[in-house]
Amino acid sequence: MTISIKTAQDIEKMRIACRLGAEVLDYVTPYVQPGVTTEELDRLCHNYMVNEQGCIPAPLNYAPPGYIPYPKSICTSVNQVICHGLPNDKPLKNGDIVNLDITVIKDGYHGDTSRMFLVGDNVANHAKRLCQVTFECMWIGIDAVKPGGHFGDIGAAIQKYAEKAGYSVVREFCGHGIGLRFHEEPQVLHYGKAGTGPAFVPGMIFTIEPMINAGKRDIKSLSDGWTIVTKDRSLSAQWEHTVLVTETGVEVLTVSAGSPERPETLLLG
Repeated sequence: MTISIKTAQDIEKMRIACRLGAEVLDYVTPYVQPGVTTEELDRLCHNYMVNEQGCIPAPLNYAPPGYIPYPKSICTSVNQVICHGLPNDKPLKNGDIVNLDITVIKDGYHGDTSRMFLVGDNVANHAKRLCQVTFECMWIGIDAVKPGGHFGDIGAAIQKYAEKAGYSVVREFCGHGIGLRFHEEPQVLHYGKAGTGPAFVPGMIFTIEPMINAGKRDIKSLSDGWTIVTKDRSLSAQWEHTVLVTETGVEVLTVSAGSPERPETLLLG
C-alpha cells in the first residue's frame, strides 16, 4: 500500500477544491424541500459546479472497475439508501432524510464531502437522531486523527460510538485517500481495532464518511448497478469530510460558510 504524501502545493490546491465542494452544498441547501426531485437537485448542482465554479463534477461518467459509468453529477441517497443513490424524478416528501454527496474537480484536484438533510418539518425523531449520531460519528473519527495514531483508531472510535447508540456500521464501503485521483490509498474503515493499520503521516489527505444504519448493517445492491440500500429497509445516514493530517493533528478541508459546526457535545470530550 502506497499512501501519497501531499506537497505544500498539493495541499493548497486541495484546500480550494474541498472548499468548493462544500460551497455546492451551501448553494443547494435552500432547494432541499418537499416536492423537489433529486433530478432537479442534480441539475442545480451540476450547473453551479460547471458554470459558477468552473469545476468538473467528479461522479459524472465515473466508472471504477466492475461498474457502469455513473450517469449523474451528484449522489442522492434517500431514507433507506446507504450510498450512491441515483438522482431521479421522484419528489422528496415531507419527513424524508437525504444525503447529498458532492465531489468536484478543480485544477485536477478532487474535493469530496456530503451532508444529511431533513426534508420539511415533519421528520420523525428517530430519523433526526440517526442523522445526528452519524454526524457525531464523523467528528469522533476526525478527532481520532492525531500524531502517533493509526487508521484503525478512526474505525474503532466510530464503531464504538455508533453501536453504543444502538446502530450498525456499514462495512462494505469506506473512506479513502484523495487528491489528483478520486479514490486513492488507503481505505479508511469505519469499524475496526485501535492501533492497527498504517500510521498517520503529515501530508496525508483522506475522507472520513461513516455510513450508519438504524437497523442491521447488511446491504443490498439495486439493479441500476449503483444504488446501495439497507437489506432490512431501515433508515441509513452518512456524513463526509475530507481531512489533512498535520504536524499537530488534523485539518478539515471541506469547510465553507454554511458547513454545520462541530457538535458541542464532543467539545467536552
